[in-house]
Amino acid sequence: MNYEIKTQGKFKYIEEGEGEPVILLHGLFGALSNFSGLLDYFKQHNKVVIPMLPLFDLNILETSVGGLAKFVHKFIEARGYKDFHLMGNSLGGHVALVYILKHPEDVKSLILTGSSGLFENGMGETYPKRGDYEYIRKKTELTFYDPAMATKELVDEVFEITTNRLKVIKVITLAKSAIRHNLGEELRTITVPTLLIWGMNDTITPPMVAEEFHKLIPNSELHYIDKCGHAPMMEVPAEFNVIMHDFFKRLNNGTLKVNAG
Repeated sequence: MNYEIKTQGKFKYIEEGEGEPVILLHGLFGALSNFSGLLDYFKQHNKVVIPMLPLFDLNILETSVGGLAKFVHKFIEARGYKDFHLMGNSLGGHVALVYILKHPEDVKSLILTGSSGLFENGMGETYPKRGDYEYIRKKTELTFYDPAMATKELVDEVFEITTNRLKVIKVITLAKSAIRHNLGEELRTITVPTLLIWGMNDTITPPMVAEEFHKLIPNSELHYIDKCGHAPMMEVPAEFNVIMHDFFKRLNNGTLKVNAG
């Protein structure tokens, strides 16, 4: 993904295109490259913004879902984004939910895909196993319906994290925070139009999680993508982009009809 990483103070981010801002939040083992297909498409229609979340740079007391949501708030304030769409995958979805519960005023819509916040199958109690490349490869493959999506480059990125003792501590701390910071009835207070895009074959946040989000978030609509795992925007970007773009079009022309809860 050959896009310029911009810097403003402590913030590093990608910003491409013009129009309504779409802010994308990656997950625990995610990276900016997770959104390459989405960025290539939506930069033609929107201002696409991908902040680098400081998963390994916050002090240990702030290494939490809430700490990341505060970071996102400071980033959005610093950049002055208004009337934006907020999208998150996995842990990024959880961060987006915590953010919108505290700061709903400038969010035009919320998009969640494979989001944590209600229930997720983690990498398992034995994860991360340091130095076991084959174990990391198999665990990375579980993210996708098609195991070939777990390229050597992607597995190498995850493996590098698991060989760094401090990063391992931060990963475990964030994972435990996500489990503790479980959302429930408070999701009923989210009033912005919400789009849920879920892989039918997601084993980390299974379809029942999507159903629960759909039930709890009043103005929500749910789309499943068959033969797709935990990261639809990576695995089937073309289909993902069509669903999300259609949602934006209906939202802007006043024809959006969503679940009343």
